[in-house]
Amino acid sequence: MRASSSVPAKHAAHDEPPRHEAVPDRRASWPSGPHYKWIALSNTTLGVLMATINASIMLIALPDIFRGIGVNPLQPGNTTLLLWLLMGYLVVTAVLVVSFGRLGDMFGRVRMFNLGFAIFALFSVLLSVTWLHGTAAAWWLITMRILQAVGGAMLMANSSAILTDAFPANERGLALGLNQVAGIAGSFIGLVLGGVLGPINWRYVFLVSVPFGVLGTVWSYLKLRELGIRRPASLDWWGNVTFAAGLIAVAVVFGLAILMVLRRYDPAVITTVVTGTSLAAAELVRQLQAPAPAASESDATPRERS
Repeated sequence: MRASSSVPAKHAAHDEPPRHEAVPDRRASWPSGPHYKWIALSNTTLGVLMATINASIMLIALPDIFRGIGVNPLQPGNTTLLLWLLMGYLVVTAVLVVSFGRLGDMFGRVRMFNLGFAIFALFSVLLSVTWLHGTAAAWWLITMRILQAVGGAMLMANSSAILTDAFPANERGLALGLNQVAGIAGSFIGLVLGGVLGPINWRYVFLVSVPFGVLGTVWSYLKLRELGIRRPASLDWWGNVTFAAGLIAVAVVFGLAILMVLRRYDPAVITTVVTGTSLAAAELVRQLQAPAPAASESDATPRERS
C-alpha cells in the first residue's frame, strides 16, 4: 500500500513541470519571431531618416523655393515668412516630441508611429502641389510644413520605444545606436538633397519624401506589432504649454537675431528672452512637482529602464 501510494506522488511531481513550461513570459514578449526585430529596426530607421532629412532639406533650397513662389524674403515684411519657413519644422518637432512619446505610452507606440508616417506622407504631398503664388504660397508652405512636422515628431518620439520593445536587452544598444546614426546622417543627407533638387524644381524638395512616406506607412501598418504595455496615465497639459511657449519665444528671438533684424540690446529682445527662459524654468519646476510628468522613470517598466 505504501509503495502504491508513492507512485501517484511521483506522477504528481512529474505533472508540475508542464506548468513551468506554460509560463514563458519571454515568448509572450517576443511573439513576432526572430526576424521581427530587424523589421522594426529597418522601419523605424526609415522613419527617423525621413524626419531628420526634412529638418535640413530646406536650408540650401530656400532661395529656389522663394524664387519659385515669387517672394523676396529679404523685403521688409517678409522676414516672418523666412523665419517660419526656416525654423517652423524644427520648433514644432522639438515642442511635440515629448508629448507624443507620452501619448505613445498611453495609446500604443506602433499606433502613434503609423499615424505619424501617414501624416508625414500626406503633408509632403500637399507641400509639393500648391497652386498659390506670392505671400499666400509662402503661408501655405509654412502651414503644411508645420503639419508635416507633427508627423515627424510622432516618428521620432516612438521609434526608440518600438526598438526597446522589439530587441532583447543585450542587442538593444546596437539597435538604438543604428537608429541614432540614421538620424544624424539624415541631417547631412537633407542638405545635399536640397542643394541638388532645389535648382531643378523647388517642388522636388518636398516630393522626394512622398514615396518613402507612403512605403513607410504601408510597411509599418502591415508589419509592426504592438509589443509595449499600455499604462493609464494623463498628459501634463500645462507643462507642455509652458515648455512650448518658452521654446517658441527663445527660438523666434534667436532666429530674428541671426537674420539681423533685431538689435542685440533691443528691449523687445531682452523681454522675450527673459520670458522664454522664465517659462522654461517654470516648466522644470512643474515637471519636478507634477503627478504625471512628461518623462518619469517610475512610469517605465523594468524592461524599459534596462
